[in-house]
Amino acid sequence: MQVPSTLSPADREARDRLSTDTIRTLSMDAVQKANSGHPGTPMALAPVGYTLWSRFLRYHPKHPDWPNRDRFVLSAGHASMLLYSLLHLAGVVEIDADGKPTGQPAVSLEDIKQFRQMSSKTPGHPEYRMTTGVETTTGPLGQGCANSVGMAMAGHWLGERFNRPAGTLFDYRVFAICGDGDMMEGVSSEAASLAGHLKLGNLCWLYDNNTISIEGHTELAFSENVITRFQGYGWKTVHVTDANDTAALANALEGFDGKGDAPLLIVVDSVIGYGAPNKHNTAAAHGEPLGEDEIRLAKTAYGWNPDAQFSVPDDAKGWLEALLIERNQSTYEAWEASLAALQQQAPALAEDLKRMRAGEMPEGWEAAIEPFPTDAKGVASRQSGGKVLNAYAQRIPWLLGGSADLSPSTKTNLTFDGAGSFQAGHYAGRNLHFGVREHAMGAIANGMALCYVRPYTSTFLVFSDYMKPPIRLAAIMEVPVVFVFTHDSIGVGEDGPTHQPIEQLAQLRATPGVLTLRPGDANETAQAWKVALQQTHRPSCIILSRQPLPTLDRERFASADNVAKGGYVLADSPAPKVLLLATGSELSLAVEAYEQLKAQGVDSRVVSLPCWELFEEQDKAYKDSVLPPSLTARVAIEQAGPMGWDRYVGNTGAKVVMSTFGASAPIGKLQAKYGFTVENVVKLAKEQIG
Repeated sequence: MQVPSTLSPADREARDRLSTDTIRTLSMDAVQKANSGHPGTPMALAPVGYTLWSRFLRYHPKHPDWPNRDRFVLSAGHASMLLYSLLHLAGVVEIDADGKPTGQPAVSLEDIKQFRQMSSKTPGHPEYRMTTGVETTTGPLGQGCANSVGMAMAGHWLGERFNRPAGTLFDYRVFAICGDGDMMEGVSSEAASLAGHLKLGNLCWLYDNNTISIEGHTELAFSENVITRFQGYGWKTVHVTDANDTAALANALEGFDGKGDAPLLIVVDSVIGYGAPNKHNTAAAHGEPLGEDEIRLAKTAYGWNPDAQFSVPDDAKGWLEALLIERNQSTYEAWEASLAALQQQAPALAEDLKRMRAGEMPEGWEAAIEPFPTDAKGVASRQSGGKVLNAYAQRIPWLLGGSADLSPSTKTNLTFDGAGSFQAGHYAGRNLHFGVREHAMGAIANGMALCYVRPYTSTFLVFSDYMKPPIRLAAIMEVPVVFVFTHDSIGVGEDGPTHQPIEQLAQLRATPGVLTLRPGDANETAQAWKVALQQTHRPSCIILSRQPLPTLDRERFASADNVAKGGYVLADSPAPKVLLLATGSELSLAVEAYEQLKAQGVDSRVVSLPCWELFEEQDKAYKDSVLPPSLTARVAIEQAGPMGWDRYVGNTGAKVVMSTFGASAPIGKLQAKYGFTVENVVKLAKEQIG
């Protein structure tokens, strides 16, 4: 392969055109072989993706883990063959789980032939961790858009922390390709609004305005002026009227250096299924194979051999790779020199960056917390949680986050000196203000977690409904975001059923790969935060109360350190006749019932189950020691729906749970109405014994 700069403009243009059509034909062939997929958008956007990668993207294919690389997000994840084709032509090398190059291509031609097949590196939608070069898992529309905002925010924060006069370590840009569906989804609007407010000048969205969705032309449901909307958000906007006009696209991208005072939206008009004579500009080109006859016609229109399948012409092999290396090699070497300078001038800061990249915590971070003293009145776990968060955050400089306009209620504001607020012009702040945008908040946090920081979010538990998609994607991607949810039960009281969560705990517990931690007092809360921050490959949901919870006497009862096991014997008797199982705010109720039963000569055991997922990971011997199989008299107590408790109390155990929505009333009235009283628990326990 010749050095690109030595070729004539005509030769370069010919290779660019050849590479662009290679992306189109590979996409058609892969979808046809898989007999499923979305060929039309990769065919339309091949010149857009190729122009961005070949002329503008700061990316080194031999160092795809370069921290200061530009991020490329395919929010329109159904067009995954566009990304896989680019990764293949770019010669991106595979990086293993330890960040080491394997010597294998990230996406080989054989991988493309295995598109959408079991265990392939080319799944139907791009999946983070499965394929090197995929920056985030996309597919659910709008999520990648919001992820890109988080990546841009993280980039600004990292620059404030690590850049020095001797060298710049972080000034990367974030590019996201969005489709019509992304623009319709509310989460992208939430994220775009915040990005404009924060003046994220390192963020660029390329909107594929092909006007076709699955049902047909977008005029069926979408007629707004997107440019006007984004101008209202505070974005700069450019309109490119033909996706094949690469000169116009290059002109739009030329001035985007990531240092401006507003994000950039480039609207690109494209023709879905470009080149397919019978199916272009139709819904048929969107989400199904074109068919062999139509593919032959399309290839003929490109000047391609209609009989060639999965063809990468010699002049396209290595061309994009050579362009990327020639343009980025010196930039990468300069970055390496800046990192070496940081290691010499500020070794502690360099060590921080090393740990962040590895997903590790600072040395000794766990020593931040002193035990909470016994307190019969106690504190709300949101209150103790806020104290714990602030203590840990002072030892973990890259722990940052915020709330969907509720930090005074969730107690998640970082209040120590120097914490500050992340705002336009002050990107070093660690308090993030998401506004009333729960959905975007979760997706933005995911994007930040993909860029080395440790983000947390917070809102009321009932509003986890608005955050289900990003929580699910955090679990799929195995990123350790901490989602804090307060106001966890009917204990919300007078706010009534709209704000009293019932089914939300079951929903979170049903999500694979998520830790759901509902601590029962201040010391369990401290341990819950510790467990969450110890995670490297899974998100955590910490569920906290609004009402005060007694801080249990840990000299009488088992240590809260056992939260790490998910469940443990909190209080016991020599020969217990009944088990009282509880989580969160109901743990102290179980203890009161235990004491009353003891006073009546009835032996019982209190089991705290703050995290079902961790408990299920323990070996059978431990689980049986906590919940002896022979002891079937059991009472479960939780101010939430019943789903899941049969696992621990069986079909015959009693459950003091919520089977309806709550009501607006003082908490004491609610507890009496729904059976969350010592008298009711004692009564049910005795009935279980028989």
